[in-house]
Amino acid sequence: MTHIAIPIPTAPGKQDINIEVTINNQKQSLHYKVELFYWDDCQNPRGHRADCISEMLSHQDPNWMLYYIGAPTEQFVPITFVEKRDFKIK
Repeated sequence: MTHIAIPIPTAPGKQDINIEVTINNQKQSLHYKVELFYWDDCQNPRGHRADCISEMLSHQDPNWMLYYIGAPTEQFVPITFVEKRDFKIK
């Protein structure tokens, strides 16, 4: 799949993003969500952050696929998911 970057306005908390694209006269709808995962929600908040992310992702809805892990802050890490039914690699 080819990738393009689309700036999304920053908003606090969870974001639901629906995008409709037309490529060679074929329309496709994509549904993304951005969630903020807070370090304090980890079972071991003082542990390694990669382990914390792995733990938090293990509880996610299986209908969504990890798409992108954003730049972490001291409080949270933003993580983008794409709905699996929309994401087809060709």
